[in-house]
Amino acid sequence: MARLIHLNGPSGVGKSTVARRYADLHPGVLDLEADQVVTMIGGWRAAFWDTLPLARRLALVMAETHLRAGYDVVMPQLVARVDQAERFEEAARAGGGEYVEIMLAAPRPQAKARFNGRGDHAATDAMAELGGPVLLDRIHDHVAEYLPLRPQCTVLDTEHLNPDETCARVAEIVARRAPAEVRRARNGDQTGNPPPSPA
Repeated sequence: MARLIHLNGPSGVGKSTVARRYADLHPGVLDLEADQVVTMIGGWRAAFWDTLPLARRLALVMAETHLRAGYDVVMPQLVARVDQAERFEEAARAGGGEYVEIMLAAPRPQAKARFNGRGDHAATDAMAELGGPVLLDRIHDHVAEYLPLRPQCTVLDTEHLNPDETCARVAEIVARRAPAEVRRARNGDQTGNPPPSPA
């Protein structure tokens, strides 16, 4: 079963970097970032926040299409409302896939330092226009309120992890979420038999 792997977390925590590395290490996986889809829509620089909802809808349709083809999708996207997360779940179901939500977390000062040190990103200027650090604090507050409402979301503490280590942990979480029969097919059954050979 294909997976929609949703890397959630505050702005700048490292979602995009980890998503790129994950896709690089897993052939066929689509690294699909709504903030990059925004840049494909004319006028986005002058109206980033108005364009973002449309880009998210387009990204979810793209995700559903890729899942239907039998391939995983990794989406680095901040979501701090249950109704938004439910749209990701619906797209996964519609594509015949499984939804896996992983919240990348770090202490607020460290997360802010990462945000300030990140390179060119479509949302950076738009966030600066809305107050930058003040908006980032609000985002962290919203995430803290959101998490208790999402018990199925796996929180991954990245405080002492570099991007490669975080990517490895993400892969471990995704592997654990695979159905038991899929894990057995990949790793051999409990009797030690090897995985079946392809036909």
